[in-house]
This record gives sequence, structure tokens and C-alpha cells, in this order.
Amino acid sequence: MNRAQLKVFAVFSVFFFIGFGPISPGCLIGLYSVVARPRWLLALVRDIYTRDGQRPTPLPPVQPHEATPTRKRCFLGIFGLFLLDIAPVPVTPCVVFFLLLTRPAWFYRRVEAIYADRAA
Repeated sequence: MNRAQLKVFAVFSVFFFIGFGPISPGCLIGLYSVVARPRWLLALVRDIYTRDGQRPTPLPPVQPHEATPTRKRCFLGIFGLFLLDIAPVPVTPCVVFFLLLTRPAWFYRRVEAIYADRAA
């Protein structure tokens, strides 16, 4: 695990233990991130996916017209997690732990697509 992964893992570990209420802080951050597209999130995801000083290139390359539909789908997906997190088991931190440990290529491509129409 690199430093960025460890930082996110630590934050979501805290969210896991405080997330037994009706509001999921991880989902709120996710919803905000999809709407506002803060630069820190793109930098964080790129740091998480950096291996041996190299970032992966999303294949096929991300096009600017992908940003809006991807943002809509991601918003709906995170909102679904937000509703699911009302259950007594904190689901979102478990999903984040999986993403951190496996670093799937589709997730990196999705984040790059969210920011595709912005100058990186």
C-alpha cells in the first residue's frame, strides 16, 4: 500500500466505526465530489493508482463528452449507497476498502471520466 492508500484507509476506518447512524460521511463526500469535482480528489485517486512512479493511462482514452453521463451515473450509484447505508451495517467503507485494496482499472477510468471536461 502506498501513502495515499493508507491515508484513505485510515479515514474510512474511522467512518466505519462512526457510520452506524443514518448519515454516511463517506457517501456525502462522494456526492459532493461528483457534483463539485474538487481537484484534491483527482490528485488523491491518481496518487492511489501510482505504481513505481507511473500513473496508469485509462484505456480507451477518456473523452470530454464522457464527463456528464459518467457524473450522473456515479451520483446515482453513490446515492444508492447512501440509501443502503441506512442499514445497521456501514456498506460504503467496505466498498472503499475493496477499491483501495484491489485498485480496479474501471474505477480509475471512471474518476478520470468525471474530470474529462476539466483541465487536469
